[in-house]
Amino acid sequence: MAVWQRSMVLVENVYRVSQKFPKNEAFGLTSQIRRAAISIPSNIAEGAARKSNKEFLQYLSISLGSLSELETQYLLSVRLKFIDPSKELEILIIQVRKLLVGTRNYIVSKI
Repeated sequence: MAVWQRSMVLVENVYRVSQKFPKNEAFGLTSQIRRAAISIPSNIAEGAARKSNKEFLQYLSISLGSLSELETQYLLSVRLKFIDPSKELEILIIQVRKLLVGTRNYIVSKI
C-alpha cells in the first residue's frame, strides 16, 4: 500500500532529523515527534488488518491526527532552532497527507 510505504520513509526521515535535537530533549520533543511519526504507518497497518472498512477509516483518521501532530512538532523544532527547515521532510508530510486523504476517500466510496 503506497500510503504505508511513504509513511515509513517519513518515519526514517524523522528519526534522522531528530538525532540533531539537543540531548536534553531526549524525553521531550525527540520522543514526541518520533512517537507521532511511528503512529502513522502503525495505524495504517492495524486498520488495514481489521475486518471492516469502517474500522479501517477510523485508523486512517488516527493516522491523519498523528500526521498533524508530527507537523506541529516539526514546525516547533524549527522555531526553537533545534533543526533547520527540511524541504524533504515538508514534502513527505504533504505526500503522506494526500495519500491518507485519498485512501480515506476511496474507502468511503466503497461503504
